[in-house]
Amino acid sequence: MNKHADGSHARILARSQQQAWDWSLVLASQGIEAVIDFCPDPPQWCLLVAPTEYDAAVAAIRKYEFENRAWPWRRELIQVGVVFDAGVLAWAMLMAGFFWLQSTHEPLTGLGVMDSGAVSTGQWWRLFTAVMLHGDLAHLGLNVVFGMLWIGFAMGRFGTGVGLLASYLAGVIGNLVTWLFGPARFVALGASGMVFGALGLLAAQSIAVWWETRHAPRYALGGLFAGILLFVLLGLSPDSNIFAHAGGFGAGVIGGVFLATSPPLSGSPTANLLAGLAFCVLVLGSWLIAFTQS
Repeated sequence: MNKHADGSHARILARSQQQAWDWSLVLASQGIEAVIDFCPDPPQWCLLVAPTEYDAAVAAIRKYEFENRAWPWRRELIQVGVVFDAGVLAWAMLMAGFFWLQSTHEPLTGLGVMDSGAVSTGQWWRLFTAVMLHGDLAHLGLNVVFGMLWIGFAMGRFGTGVGLLASYLAGVIGNLVTWLFGPARFVALGASGMVFGALGLLAAQSIAVWWETRHAPRYALGGLFAGILLFVLLGLSPDSNIFAHAGGFGAGVIGGVFLATSPPLSGSPTANLLAGLAFCVLVLGSWLIAFTQS
């Protein structure tokens, strides 16, 4: 910072008018009077301060510049309208209700479990019914805890009905992947594919800001990487159904990209109502077929 004095004031040269405005606010906060002016020699914006306050003004400005310098690890957060939908509580109660029915009606598990051998004989509905079943209370609790978090945010981001249906279909696809690529006689159950499908939806939702700023691709890839990291940490346990987790997560990512780049459905009552009805039809319809075909 160069000092130019003419006896009545000292000049602090700035690079732009905006910087002069910012610095004047900094000095005002320190009780230092400053006047913004355009200096003809050299021709640029400057601040006029009393000569006796020049050193204090420069020190305050340098401290401000140091504290607000563009550190490489500091990044602006792009707002993408993240909302938590408390409607996910209804999903949690539905999961608990099915678990209670399992506990009181033992044949229910056998009717709906994802049995690869049975699916190969034509019992396709097991891909849907198995999402609603759990092996024990700990299994249910783990899926409900993570499900309320991830599905709740997916519902908030993409719409109550749309987010719920997309997560459920991702869970069904996870079971489909289990049938296609898992062992020939593989038995599985649980909503973990649906839960990781919701995580995939959230990992891909940052695509929505791709065109908003020149830094958007970095944010989009960062969001996707964060989701993949969570999947690796939580979804690849050796004693879990890795096929369902991977299939559900992958389906969620693909669905999330589609929803994020399509006209927004979160605010459409009609779309969310239809999606919610579709979810109910798929859940109840698949179980009705399971009972009638048993």
